[in-house]
Amino acid sequence: MKDSQIVGVALAEVLPQTSKPWYQQSHLLKLNLLLLVPLLSSSVAGYDGSLMNGLQSLHQWRAFFGQPAGVTLGLVNAAQSIGSVLALPMIGWLADTYGRRAVLLAGILLVIIATIIQTASVNLPMFVVSRLVVGFCGMFAVHPSPMLIAELAFPTHRGKYTCAFWTMYYLGAILASWTTFGCQNYETDWSWRIPSLLQAGFPLIQLVFWWWVPESPRWLVAQDRTAEAMALLSKYHAGESFDAAGVAVANDQQPSRLVRYEMEEIVQAIQVEKVASATGWGALVSTPGNRRRTLIAFLVGFMAQWNGIAVVSYYLALVLDTIGIRDTFRQTLINGLLQIFNFGAALSAAFLVDRLEVLHCVCGIVGRVLAPHLTKGHSLEEIAVLFDGPQATGGVARERSDADDKKILSDIEHQEHV
Repeated sequence: MKDSQIVGVALAEVLPQTSKPWYQQSHLLKLNLLLLVPLLSSSVAGYDGSLMNGLQSLHQWRAFFGQPAGVTLGLVNAAQSIGSVLALPMIGWLADTYGRRAVLLAGILLVIIATIIQTASVNLPMFVVSRLVVGFCGMFAVHPSPMLIAELAFPTHRGKYTCAFWTMYYLGAILASWTTFGCQNYETDWSWRIPSLLQAGFPLIQLVFWWWVPESPRWLVAQDRTAEAMALLSKYHAGESFDAAGVAVANDQQPSRLVRYEMEEIVQAIQVEKVASATGWGALVSTPGNRRRTLIAFLVGFMAQWNGIAVVSYYLALVLDTIGIRDTFRQTLINGLLQIFNFGAALSAAFLVDRLEVLHCVCGIVGRVLAPHLTKGHSLEEIAVLFDGPQATGGVARERSDADDKKILSDIEHQEHV
């Protein structure tokens, strides 16, 4: 597929021209491998959902905690989501203030600690509290990760990587389901403590490789550390070496056209958002365009929560009971096979995002409505035009025309001749 169909004509013009695939270019290979670290964050949530399915199938877990059912079982399952909601108000501010990497590290460490508490539970209240802590701490890892991926990924890889983020949910689910399946014959408490303990598996892998994950160039620019951001983009997107002051290490060369284009986009996006930050909550419903955006954002969240997946994610054992499948072996086996199927389906969709036009549009619209900063630097402007037309609301967003992209390219070409 042509680069221009993935990232647009203007950006495609400044991409490095090479016949080598990305895995034969050391800087892109290293970048994509490092991005696996934040990519694994969604596996924490996936592990939890599948873990609770498996534990409910184990008679050892049910007996240890007094056969939880009804409201009590609902509280056990809901505790993780309650913890996640409690963390939401502060995560965004922390990520913007201290950086994506710092918040990610805090989340990794906190999830490991919370997992230890859950594994050591001696009664149901302790187990419920530990799950609440897992949900709360997990948001510190889950929230900044897609931002870090979108802001670091190479332009032609960004769509696949951002769509693959929640695909890793099922990777965690696979580990949880098959661990539970393998421990079902242990008659001791370790039949459920081992699966609980392994919830720290992916965070431990992340912790080992976190030290090499670079900070978001967008966050660096927002902190007036532009030279560091340019050095980072030059290193991972163009394979060039610049120091933190923006000076070429090898010679007196200028940053590549791609890096300069990306820097222009980032700076423009931050300027637009600074203006937008002065807008109050009333702007959500102040114009027809904003009302449509707000409605879509609400409906996406509503449908995601009420599509029925939660029943299968947390109450599969009870569902299977109703159709006569009650033995632990078959319940845990079905849970494991279901997660493998889900992972394959989700991964296929993620890799087809740039090839299926409808899927691409859906992912692009949803992503840009809910989190403009996760996509290209001018996504806020594009989505404003999509809903409002050229007369975007509040003077904040404006139509981004071909002339805007040409201006950036013209500025870059002018710099090359100076």
